[in-house]
Amino acid sequence: MLRYLFRRVLLMIPTLLLASALIFTVMQLPPGDFFQTYVAEMQAQGERADLSRLEFLKKEYHLDKPPVERYAYWLADFVRGDFGYSFEYDLPVRDLIGDRLLLTMILSFLTILFTWAVAFPIGIYSATHQYSWGDYGLTFLGLLGLAVPHFLLALIVMYFANVWLGLSIGGLMAPEYLNQPMSMAKFGSVLQHIWLPVVVIGITGTGGMIRAVRANLLDELDKQYVTTARAKGLPPRRALLKYPFRMSLNFFISDIGSVLPSVVSGAEIVAIVLSLPTTGPLLVRALQSQDMYLAGSFLMFLAVLTVIGVLISDIALAMLDPRVRLQGGESK
Repeated sequence: MLRYLFRRVLLMIPTLLLASALIFTVMQLPPGDFFQTYVAEMQAQGERADLSRLEFLKKEYHLDKPPVERYAYWLADFVRGDFGYSFEYDLPVRDLIGDRLLLTMILSFLTILFTWAVAFPIGIYSATHQYSWGDYGLTFLGLLGLAVPHFLLALIVMYFANVWLGLSIGGLMAPEYLNQPMSMAKFGSVLQHIWLPVVVIGITGTGGMIRAVRANLLDELDKQYVTTARAKGLPPRRALLKYPFRMSLNFFISDIGSVLPSVVSGAEIVAIVLSLPTTGPLLVRALQSQDMYLAGSFLMFLAVLTVIGVLISDIALAMLDPRVRLQGGESK
């Protein structure tokens, strides 16, 4: 196990280096940069940009260097924990994403817990009551959750809340706590407002997971070891949860590599629709305005979390399923 972990950690280094090079290259592909876009916008508004300050920022952050040198400076600063400067918001990236990253992680973790809490019991029921009216009804709800985009569901909820209840919903906290440091009162306000985006974002993920749990559990229930366990008199609940359900979770464990990045990125479109102060709108705006340090930092975070998530899923899958081995051995 230790040798496998050491080898995988070493393999992560060239993987992240390649990912960083691709991210930097993609960020450089659009014509122009943030400063040219900013000057053009100021001129369109009939105002003059502070060209001396722009030149200072270019030299300060090595934007006047060749691309290879800019990449080396950017990567070295990122490794040291200096994520650069957001020219759009005129703040260091680390200061800009601090509270937003915390709120995004709270929202994402609660959404994941909501998805699990709803999908697993429904998926188990559908699999153990195959072709019943309950199975058909829950299957329909799962397909409905897959068919409706979460941003459309957010718009529908906002419309009916405004028309029927006269409520203007949105945001993650009361207005007086915006741009304020985290406190117990602010955290309480977040908990009061967070349930709506959790339900909206979680419903679409729940539909897909219900279908996956049902399909994988049905496949396991048809296997001979389940029949043998029942024939030996193993209690039905234990015969279901101890082996078939455990084996049906392989797809779930292997999906951790995609779950971890979503903890940082969040649901970008839903966040924009519901005016959530999370990292999603920041990422979208950074890509639109070519704010390279802000966008590049986000994309690198996603790459790091993806690599870590894949490693965690491989280890957890080997621990969950004894048929999976971290490395092959000679057959005897």
